[in-house]
Amino acid sequence: MFNKLNRLWMRSLAKTGKSRIRAVSTLLKAVQTAPRRARSTAKPKTPSVANMPTAPRRLREPQGGSWHSAIFAGAKLPVRHMRYRLFLPDTGSAGLVVMLHGCQQNADDFAAGTGMHRLAAAKGYAVLYPEQSARSHPHRCWKWYDAATQRGGGDAETIAAMIEMIVARYAIDGSRVYVCGISAGAAMAHILALTHPHLMAAVGLHSGPVFGSARTAVGAYGVMQHGSATPLAPMRALLARQPGLPPVPAIIVGGGDDEVVRPVNQLQLVRQCSELYRPGSLVAAPVQAKPFGRVSKAWPRKRAMRISDYTAGSAVMIRSVQIEGLGHAWSGGDEAFSFNARGPDAGKLMLEFFARHRRKI
Repeated sequence: MFNKLNRLWMRSLAKTGKSRIRAVSTLLKAVQTAPRRARSTAKPKTPSVANMPTAPRRLREPQGGSWHSAIFAGAKLPVRHMRYRLFLPDTGSAGLVVMLHGCQQNADDFAAGTGMHRLAAAKGYAVLYPEQSARSHPHRCWKWYDAATQRGGGDAETIAAMIEMIVARYAIDGSRVYVCGISAGAAMAHILALTHPHLMAAVGLHSGPVFGSARTAVGAYGVMQHGSATPLAPMRALLARQPGLPPVPAIIVGGGDDEVVRPVNQLQLVRQCSELYRPGSLVAAPVQAKPFGRVSKAWPRKRAMRISDYTAGSAVMIRSVQIEGLGHAWSGGDEAFSFNARGPDAGKLMLEFFARHRRKI
């Protein structure tokens, strides 16, 4: 998909006049979202779920827990419905990890590829996989470039309400709720952390674009390729509106060879997350280099990690992990599924970081 968009974009730049207009029109059609549904005139409904007790497609019923599939309906008009998968460990849920998939994925693919429910269940966490609908976006992308969503509305508001419902319904420890995602899912996770920080103890961003610099699908593509010319401006505007905004601890993971969301985005995300802290309160620790695997003919590229920590006292508040040789894929995932690749296990990296943080209630 992204290679196709890149070809269309380059062709549009090579044309002039009416030919260029037609080329840009073709690009817009390729990335444009489905038409919005007509505004409902029905009375608001309270949040509800329609339980469907079947296990997710392509996912086995794992040992030590069970799957629950449902459709969440928000309380505000227009009523937004969102399907989700929820894994509950048999031992009870001490906390919750929310996983947001990327474009061209669904909840089943993301769960099977990352295996986060298996990793998290061993530590007593429930795992929630919200799913973007093909009606909302033809490629199931979270619309992180939408202005209303960036202010905490749209899909962000629906996911936040879903999290609150799950925490209350299953008596989950509200001080241990963590959200993470890949690509567009990482962008949505970042928006949730910025606009609903009262819900999150920490956030994990894998291969995510920088926040607040895109307002259209075409603009989003430009940010993914080049980052933002003014990455701190959206954060300063956010702080101006909410001076007491509490920063959410963040782990940011990216691939050194990512050609879809290029590494400049990871650097700018670190700057954005740092901006939320009091000036001078974070200290940059020496960069750590950690090897992974062995180089061979069958495995010519390393997946060494470069870990950069930013601390407040003894607490690591921001951790940046760049993985050598990794493209646009979840590191350590099951390569039988798209957007997963061999490498250090990103799920384990995130859970290790999350364990250090609890939200003050």
